This record gives sequence, structure tokens and C-alpha cells, in this order.
Amino acid sequence: MKRNIVHCLSLIFLLNIVLGCSKSPKELPYLGNKETAEKMIDGKMVVDTIYHKIPDFEFINQDSVKITQEFVAGKIYIADFFFTTCPTICPKMKTQMLRIYEKYKDNPNVILLSHSIDPRHDTPAVLKEFKSNLGIKGNSWQMVTGDKAKIFEIGQKSYMVSAADDPTQPGGVVHSGAFILVDKNRHIRGIYDGTVPAKVDNLMEDMEILLNESSSNHK
Repeated sequence: MKRNIVHCLSLIFLLNIVLGCSKSPKELPYLGNKETAEKMIDGKMVVDTIYHKIPDFEFINQDSVKITQEFVAGKIYIADFFFTTCPTICPKMKTQMLRIYEKYKDNPNVILLSHSIDPRHDTPAVLKEFKSNLGIKGNSWQMVTGDKAKIFEIGQKSYMVSAADDPTQPGGVVHSGAFILVDKNRHIRGIYDGTVPAKVDNLMEDMEILLNESSSNHK
């Protein structure tokens, strides 16, 4: 009897190992609209899926240096929208972004990209002081400003978050508290509430998946 119990327990243990090893790794979705297109591969016509992609952009950072899509080429990055005088959710967002910065500041494959939605006040000099006050060093966390219409447009149409003037809101603008996870090919792979620590934990878990993910062929 005792031998049978031990035998059964051994089988259960082995079964758990097998199931654990065969468990597929988590795959992150591609967010946004997608299209299909036909293309020729090895003499055969195949249907390829074209995923939503962040378009080319051009902004100015805290050092008055031009930042374009080339700055994030081949890297994963987290984008967000804020303004330095924000009295509501921005302090919570920056506390959580600091967590990400501290974990990945020495990883050359990770960039943080914060867009100010109040460019009239948030000049490069203001952003530089704001960044310094947070204790941020190096180039892994960029704070950018530029034409307000272009910032609003890329926020709403490309990153799929809210960013707009609203005189009824504190500070005169409304924006999402989202952190947007973008892969090496500028595809959005996740959107997370940047004010909630547990959601930011999920974001960092998904960042690890992207860092280990082989380069995608999607264009």
C-alpha cells in the first residue's frame, strides 16, 4: 500500500514537471488596427499582417536636442504623457516611472520617453530641471516637448491615449495616466495604468518578455 502511494506521488511529481516544461511562454498582443497585404515570398503569394505602428516623430528633449524615431530604433520603450505642473495624477506616474528607471537605467535596450502636453510652460530648461529634481541621469529617460498639436495627435492617434486641452480640468489639459509599451519595431504591445503599482509590475514583467523576444518580421 505504502509503495503504491509513493509510486502515485512520483507520477504526479513527474507529470507536474512535464506540464510545467510544456507550458507555452506568454505572448504579448499587438494593439491597434491591423491590415493584411499580399506579398511574394520564395515565388509564392502569401498574406502578411501589418500591425499598427508608431509613425516617425520629431521632438526636442530637455537638452534642446532633437529626438526622433531613430533614438528608439532597435530598443523597447515606454511612452507616457504628462506636464510638470500637473496637480493630479502626474506625481503618481513619475513615482512609478522612477521604479522602471531604477530597474532598467543600465540596460541599453530600454528607453523611457515622456511627452509634455504643456509645451508653452515646459520648455527644455524646465524639463531639464524637472529631470534633475527626480535624480535622473544619463540618456535612458528622455523628456520631450514640441508643437502641442503634434504631441496631442501622436498621443491620440498613435499611442491611443487621451491628450487634449480641457479648461474644466486642473491645469487646463486632460491626459491619460497610461504607460505604453512599444517593441523594437514600434508596435504597441501593452497599455498599463501608470498610477497603480501592481499594473506597473505587470508592465515590467512584459518588458522582460519583449527583451527576450526575437526580432519580429512584422513591418
